[in-house]
Amino acid sequence: MRVPAGIREHAATIVVSALSTMFAVTLILFTGVLTAALDPALIAESGTFRMMLLVVSFVFIVIALYVGAIVTANTFATIIAGRTRTIALLRLVGATSARVRTRVAGEGLVMGAIGAALGFVLAEALCAVAVVWGPGLGWLPEGRVYPLFDPLALVALAVVVVTTWAAAWVGSRRVGRVSPVEATGAAVELRPEEARGRTARTVWAVILFIIGAALLTLGLLLSLVSPLALLVSFFGGLFSFTGIALGAHLVMPPLLRLAGSLFRGTPTGRLAAANAVRFPERSSRSTIGLVIGVTLVTMFAVALDSYRTMTLLAFENDPALAATLDQTLTVTTAVFTGLVGFSAVIAAVGMVNTLSLSVLQRTRELGLLRALGFTGGQVRRMVLAESAQMTLAALGFGLLLGVFYGWAAAQSLLGSQLGIAAPTIPWPVLLGVVVFGVLLALVAAAAPARRAIRVSPVVALAVD
Repeated sequence: MRVPAGIREHAATIVVSALSTMFAVTLILFTGVLTAALDPALIAESGTFRMMLLVVSFVFIVIALYVGAIVTANTFATIIAGRTRTIALLRLVGATSARVRTRVAGEGLVMGAIGAALGFVLAEALCAVAVVWGPGLGWLPEGRVYPLFDPLALVALAVVVVTTWAAAWVGSRRVGRVSPVEATGAAVELRPEEARGRTARTVWAVILFIIGAALLTLGLLLSLVSPLALLVSFFGGLFSFTGIALGAHLVMPPLLRLAGSLFRGTPTGRLAAANAVRFPERSSRSTIGLVIGVTLVTMFAVALDSYRTMTLLAFENDPALAATLDQTLTVTTAVFTGLVGFSAVIAAVGMVNTLSLSVLQRTRELGLLRALGFTGGQVRRMVLAESAQMTLAALGFGLLLGVFYGWAAAQSLLGSQLGIAAPTIPWPVLLGVVVFGVLLALVAAAAPARRAIRVSPVVALAVD
């Protein structure tokens, strides 16, 4: 059965908003369940315990929403590129850019509401299963009343819907630059020279990166004096990473070009390498979300592992306490890495969808390749090479950023006690990230590759 184009376009938005809502609501509901599972003697103090859990949950919810907003904005930017001709025709018959953009943002609001409702239902079901089966399996104490609803869950649902709408509005900002003349074209992406010419965005990216780099340097220097340097380094990392994300149209093309050099041994590999850098905006949208996800997972893993190593070194004179801390920090590292890993899954959904949409919008181009003699297998290998190239660039860059930011966090917190220390690399986690990236490259290319070879050359060349 053929899936309508509109559903294909917005599938990622629905999935991302559903995952974000399920993640947020699940954390909130399980906070209530864990609070109810406390020993009755500690009930008087459970308010403090609940507040602590909510604060930790809030951090990870914000991270998931941040990644989800970037994925949604990039998805809508890709949709706008594919609707250039339709938007230009609307402008030609008198529609204003504000009206068209409001309509596109309205689509984001509707899709966000659908996804959020699905995520809410899934989270409630998951919590209900845990409450029903938990006591029997020994996960939860028996004879307690566990809550299945929390008003904060509705707040989380509303925040996801509003975030999706705002991300759709941001992603649709190119509507105002679509002219009626472009009604003669199909999907229109910015050329490399046009992308580099986006002065305001480039200037802000550079400013944020410089401010962030300065704050990071200051934080690392202050770490030799006080653990409060972590606060300075936090803002340094936030500003510098935001600058990198905002300037992705400048940062990612060179990395993609470097990754593409590994695939230039065949005609399909050379075409894939050229496609990845021909339109830097499209390539940046496809990869920056994954860069963010990989960076977050690696950063938390490196920071916690380095913190554990530094802490054990500080308490090496007390073996019993060191063993207890080691066990606690090992569990904490696993839990936090898993929570942040959920954001990487959201980023992966965005990459799969963006690549799929870009192939859908390049039907005529792929048809031309088939007409020139490319076989279906060659087209499939080209799409796979594009996916592998983008995944490799995102993985490499994200791992480097994550290791640096994770080390900076641990160093800023404990540098006053231990001086300058080298980062501790959690190799199993990094290996897991690499394996995840390889699987993602295959999954991201599977559906687009099938779609690319399904249309005959004659039909593809006739697509408007």
